[in-house]
Amino acid sequence: MFATLNSLLCRFGAAAALLAAFAAAPLQAEERPAKELFAARALPAAMPAQAHGFYAKGCLAGGVAIPTDGPTWQAMRLSRNRRWGHPDMIALLERFSQDARARVGWNGLLLGDIAQARGGPMLNGHSSHQIGLDADIWLTPMPDRTLTYAERETIQATSMLQKNKFLTIDPNAWSDRHAQLIMLAASYPQVERIFVNPAIKKKLCDTWTGDRADLGKVRPIYGHDYHFHIRIKCPPGSSDCKGQAAVPVGDGCDKSLAWWFTDEPWAKPTPKQEKTPPVKPRQTQLSDLPRACAAVLSGPSPASEMEATYGGGGNALAFTARSGEDAAAAAIVNAAGGPAGVIPVPLPRPLQ
Repeated sequence: MFATLNSLLCRFGAAAALLAAFAAAPLQAEERPAKELFAARALPAAMPAQAHGFYAKGCLAGGVAIPTDGPTWQAMRLSRNRRWGHPDMIALLERFSQDARARVGWNGLLLGDIAQARGGPMLNGHSSHQIGLDADIWLTPMPDRTLTYAERETIQATSMLQKNKFLTIDPNAWSDRHAQLIMLAASYPQVERIFVNPAIKKKLCDTWTGDRADLGKVRPIYGHDYHFHIRIKCPPGSSDCKGQAAVPVGDGCDKSLAWWFTDEPWAKPTPKQEKTPPVKPRQTQLSDLPRACAAVLSGPSPASEMEATYGGGGNALAFTARSGEDAAAAAIVNAAGGPAGVIPVPLPRPLQ
């Protein structure tokens, strides 16, 4: 009898332990920062396309990847696995790349970060880019050849600024085509904002002689001297997407731009004399994001990356280094520190 009782107690104990483990699992996941949870998802959630939340606080369902190579674009920094976006964003990028060649004479786009497979906060580099509606475009044109994996990891874009002068455009780097490219990007009705360095905005204000109706969409921000940032509006059907306030009326060549050329934006914070040590900032948790993001995070994945690539075409070069030169590139990435497969972003990105 006692043996039977002990056996039952053991079984109940094992069952209780199993239930406790299941109960603890969500808590353990919740204790991990949201950026770690989303960075760990290599493929998108196989759901209808939806942008959930705000550009800097949300996630992406039904994301698609832009192919690593197209006739008028090449994706850069493949190890980051950030060439995913809402289908509307990916479609716009492909169209923009074609229009840029046909209308501007820009050979092709070099694409920077768009979003992670399921959006969400990133391990480094951005506070936005969370809902698949942001994309970085290098201000360096695509070369006439296909870049190798290693080149995509190591090549640096060209800054448009003079090194030893405050917010001054480098005439040896900047051209009329750069201006035409940015203004073409701003011309699409679904584009809400274009983020550029204040010096680039001023250059456009001083020299752009074409239609200035869309110049107000071009907004000055820190960094962004070697790339510009496209942000599109919440797509139709994404009812959970939180749009941004409309840009002010006008071309933006006013006091708001002049402020960037004062000392105030660049002044170092005054140290505070505090008796207690500063509190470490709390990291964003899954519960801080829209409720739908928990389902997005745990949702099923497509069968393969190719299945989730825009247009149905994939390229095995993406995300995973394989052999030879690609393995050498992976070593460069890992030597940079941080989680495997992720490399630091060298300059600040827009906060909103």
